[in-house]
Amino acid sequence: MSTEPEHPHAGPDGETAAGSGIDAPQTPEQLMQAASARIAELEGELAEMKERWMRAEAETANVRARAKRDVDETRQYAVQKFATDVVEAAENLRRGLDSLPTPETGEPAIVTKLREGFEGVERSFLALLERNGIKNSDPTGAVFDPNLHQAMAEQESEAHPPGTVMHAWSQAWTLNNRLLRPAMVVVAKAPPAELAAEKSKLNTSA
Repeated sequence: MSTEPEHPHAGPDGETAAGSGIDAPQTPEQLMQAASARIAELEGELAEMKERWMRAEAETANVRARAKRDVDETRQYAVQKFATDVVEAAENLRRGLDSLPTPETGEPAIVTKLREGFEGVERSFLALLERNGIKNSDPTGAVFDPNLHQAMAEQESEAHPPGTVMHAWSQAWTLNNRLLRPAMVVVAKAPPAELAAEKSKLNTSA
């Protein structure tokens, strides 16, 4: 029987505490360094999570903005198509009024009442459209604007400056300041004599 004493810190397999992997007591400086390292690690994880959260919020905001834009465009298209049809009805009402005989003294009372009735309907109809953002404008006498007018013809005129609308077949219609239908217009141009005089002035100045 062996009488060799066992190591006081030996384990079941004879391994001492030094080789058992158990950390030895740390100094205050080591504890502070470990705490600082852990804090830095947690701060890094927090910054990463915050960045991911901000990216997710930005993407969510973009999705909401795109969805709202799509809905607004869909609604705007539907309203614009309806407004175009309503404008056509207003134009037809005006054509009907223009087809009535001009007021004359002694005309039948039924004709006067009919004209006044249609004019009242037109005023109410136009006021209803304007309350909903649909407006019309008469371009007669205005400078030709390709954004609002469609030139159907040019006509020589001494009474109108060249490039101005001398006659409008229909009015310009807008929906919330967005063009619905351009005005069909006749644009004035200078007579040949004025054109010749203008060319002569240009040649003289040259």
